Amino acid sequence: MALLLGGLAMFGPFSIDTIFPAFEHIGAELGADKVAMQQTISVYLLAYAAMSVVHGPLSDAIGRRKVILGGLVVFAFASAGCALARDLPTLLAFRALQGLSAGVGLIVGRALIRDVLHGHDAQRLMSQVSMIFGIAPAIAPIIGGWILGWSHWSGIFWFLVGFAVLLLLAVWFALPETHPPEARLSLAPRRLLRDYWAIFVNPRFQRLAASGAFNFGALFLYIASAPAFVMDLLKLNERQFAWFFVPMIGGMMLGAYTSGRSAGKISGARLANTGFLFCGLGALANVLYNLFVPTPSVPWAVLPMAIGSFGIALVFPILTLAVLDMYPRQRGSASSLQAFTSLVMNAIVAGVLSPLLSHRGIHLALGGAAFSLIAWLFWRWENRPGRRLPGAQPEAAALEPTQL
Repeated sequence: MALLLGGLAMFGPFSIDTIFPAFEHIGAELGADKVAMQQTISVYLLAYAAMSVVHGPLSDAIGRRKVILGGLVVFAFASAGCALARDLPTLLAFRALQGLSAGVGLIVGRALIRDVLHGHDAQRLMSQVSMIFGIAPAIAPIIGGWILGWSHWSGIFWFLVGFAVLLLLAVWFALPETHPPEARLSLAPRRLLRDYWAIFVNPRFQRLAASGAFNFGALFLYIASAPAFVMDLLKLNERQFAWFFVPMIGGMMLGAYTSGRSAGKISGARLANTGFLFCGLGALANVLYNLFVPTPSVPWAVLPMAIGSFGIALVFPILTLAVLDMYPRQRGSASSLQAFTSLVMNAIVAGVLSPLLSHRGIHLALGGAAFSLIAWLFWRWENRPGRRLPGAQPEAAALEPTQL
């Protein structure tokens, strides 16, 4: 289950990161500058965010398995369209279609985990999936660079087609349905909007979702700026993205492993506090390095991000399970709305902040530090004395939203 769900979560990051090494090649062939190429990320993320509010409720209504299979079919078709695109508008259109389908693995997978496991067991599986998911941003640009060295940039999108087909076969033969018909909810628009509004206006949901979105935003600012950061600031080539991604994802995988091993031994609140401490240390080290070193270089320029990603991976399962446990009958909707919050943030980062900040290392460092600080402030607001602390709770102990 961990391998399959991790693989399903990977094809979203693969859609972003595999094309980074080919940015200059695609731009040169399609007549697009760096700012225009950056929109291939923001268009994808906006479509991902828009559809993310549908994936979860759809899986609550018709089952997790059908939604995942349908999403994989659409993603394979969209990737083939990107491979065949010969102008920027066509590429952007199929990138949007990729975004509409790419969220099924991550969003529905979170709900699926909570369908089958509770409490500390859910935290362990969530952490295992996070470890596998964390591999994607590390290996995707490396694979993209290799493919680019062997063939045309369209080969990267044909690779995504093959990956989607492989996952489609794995889901068809190996993934059971975890949401039985008797537990399914209606897709009536009025009920759906009412449920979404009830979740969205819940102050506790807002605090937890904002904390998670800003916390990951500190890392995503660098992911979205990877072509400029790696090739312009660090002066590396398109086959050397591993210098940036491997330390960062190494920290994330170590954090996910630590989170899984700590389940049942350390409270969720304490683990999240520790994670935010590492996020702060990484942000401070990054700012200080860029203040005193005029020209960033590897490995020192990327080590602070490894520290920060370790902290992010400690925090992520705690915040996610806390949100899912608030709505035991609407996990798909809660997962969708949490993902939507994070994705809108990521789209703004990719389309607006990254082009503004990616010209200088210190600007990126200060932007990342600001995101980490805001995330911690939301966490402190949620975790202030007298408030029930978030953490993975057994199903029977989950409180109704009105009690929160």
